[in-house]
This record gives sequence, C-alpha cells and structure tokens, in this order.
Amino acid sequence: MEAKAQARYVRVTPQKARRVVDTIRGKRAEEAVAQLGFAPQAVAVDVRKLVSSAIANARVKADAASERFDPSELVIAEAFVDEGPTLKRIRPRAQGRANRVLKRTSHITVIVASKEGAR
Repeated sequence: MEAKAQARYVRVTPQKARRVVDTIRGKRAEEAVAQLGFAPQAVAVDVRKLVSSAIANARVKADAASERFDPSELVIAEAFVDEGPTLKRIRPRAQGRANRVLKRTSHITVIVASKEGAR
C-alpha cells in the first residue's frame, strides 16, 4: 500500500527544497519526521508536515480498506521537488533603472509505502 501527499506553490527555491528532500528519501517515515524536526533549513518544516500528512493519508487508506496499519512499517518510497511558477518582481535601482527579482516556488511530493510495497 502507498499513500501520497503534495505541497504546491511552496515559496522556496526548488534547489533549496531538494537539499532537504534528498536527505529523507528511502528512510523510514517516522525516522524522517524526527530528522526533519532538527534540520536547520526553513523548508524542513514544510517537508515535515508533508511527510506527516502522507502518513495520515496511509492511515485513512488502510482504514478504508480494512487493513492493519502500522506507521513504523512505512518508508519514503519517493520524494521529489518540481519547479512551480516563478513570481517576477521589480527592484528599483540607481538612475531610474530596474532589476528583475525572481521569486521561485516549488511543488513538493512525498509518497510513502509499506516496506514490502516499496519500489
């Protein structure tokens, strides 16, 4: 069994989000939540909520299918970050010029699966 959770339009660059997501890929879900609680990066808070949501989604799926649910058996089967739309802003500069500021966004996806169902 596997469950998925997505966070879209997260206001962090995909490069920074990938640094955090790469550290939890393939780990046990509970271990990943604990590790993200101590990660210094700001996006770790969003990724931690996302992993917790994926665990909750797996619980709901198991209840609907009348299956036994044990969160300690879940692993992060897939975790990836896609680039979202970029917000383009203008920064005033000297002598009437303007520079463009790109505020990037990310779409973060986490898929948890039971150990025997992991890819």
